[in-house]
Amino acid sequence: MKARYALHALAYMARNRDRGALRIAEIAEQNGIPRKFLEAILVELRKDGLLSSKKGQSGGYTLNTDPKLVPLGRVIRLVDGPIALAPCASPNGPERCTECVLQGTCRFRPVFRSVREETARILDDTMLSDIVPGSGNRPTAGNSKGVRRTKRRA
Repeated sequence: MKARYALHALAYMARNRDRGALRIAEIAEQNGIPRKFLEAILVELRKDGLLSSKKGQSGGYTLNTDPKLVPLGRVIRLVDGPIALAPCASPNGPERCTECVLQGTCRFRPVFRSVREETARILDDTMLSDIVPGSGNRPTAGNSKGVRRTKRRA
């Protein structure tokens, strides 16, 4: 949920870049995001350098980075942490799944790792500009940027 809110807020800011600094209240209202929740997300994005903030009458948040240079995977990892279906599929080394009793013999881990790797690849290859209407490079269903079709293994 947090990553989805972050992506919606960034897409809104990208669409409205020409307007300068945008107020939190406007971003929250236009995207159906609870204001307090959005404030915390925008602070994280500012600390990472994606956004800058300005106080005062004409204050608000501004997108610092060209949307063509902002991979969705970066945003998701920043606000939600590693992209993985289960802790054991994390790229930072297999962490123990608390509910798993088959740790040493689990056959799902390789599948979960493959899903994680492919998902991460797609998200890292998809830029913020790809999801912003009017950018000219929006992915379409069945023809998403970076999606590679593979044969099913027997």
